[in-house]
Amino acid sequence: MAKIFITSTYGSDDATRATLPFLSAQAFLEKGHEVGVALLGEATFLMKDVIVDQIDGVGWPPLSEVLPKVIDGGASFYI
Repeated sequence: MAKIFITSTYGSDDATRATLPFLSAQAFLEKGHEVGVALLGEATFLMKDVIVDQIDGVGWPPLSEVLPKVIDGGASFYI
């Protein structure tokens, strides 16, 4: 399978865009790909539980539901 590298700079100021990289990572992991996620700038704060609990983008599941699946799926994180 492929190696996928996802980058994001969006944080709590745009919950919808902040969730998208994690949804993408989850989908790639479910298909058996190796995934790395780089969080830059505002996105680095998404590694704090208190912030993750507040992220609920329009049309997406809350980040607090998605992030554990990405972590458990074996994604590598670069902060």
